[in-house]
Amino acid sequence: MMVKTELDKLGLHYIMVDLGEVDIKENISAWQRVQLKAALLKSGLELMDDKKAVLIEKIKNVIVEMIHYEDDFPPREKKSIYISEKLGHNYTYLANLFSETTGVTIEHYILLHKIEKVKELIIYDELNLTEISYKLHYSSVAHLSTQFKKVTGLTPSFFKKLKHKRRTPLDNL
Repeated sequence: MMVKTELDKLGLHYIMVDLGEVDIKENISAWQRVQLKAALLKSGLELMDDKKAVLIEKIKNVIVEMIHYEDDFPPREKKSIYISEKLGHNYTYLANLFSETTGVTIEHYILLHKIEKVKELIIYDELNLTEISYKLHYSSVAHLSTQFKKVTGLTPSFFKKLKHKRRTPLDNL
């Protein structure tokens, strides 16, 4: 909504505004770009001009969608194939670019998001660990528990007992 409002204020006509992406009908002037960038910064958003930085954000968005919002993600489809097809780039290129830019592999980034999702589901207390491991496509509860402990330093059971459960905001992963 914020992005649409700012585009409207500048008289820019857009085809679509989606998470992290805007398709503007016309070419924008240098003045409009500066104005848009300033308006977005006031709202805590950033205008990205660098194509590689935009692609990194797209990779992150696909991973967030895949882990946090898509209950119908095909469990047997390889994440690498899914990401590659979704973004229309060779996975090796995406993986190398992501690692070079962020200092972490795509696989580790996915793992961090999966563990945050596990934390969320534990906190909601609607599913047991077996159901959570199934929902997030782990091969077993033991595998989920091992990864959870490796990332958090806690077992899922101990985490569940904590009074002040700690989650990491998705933007900070």
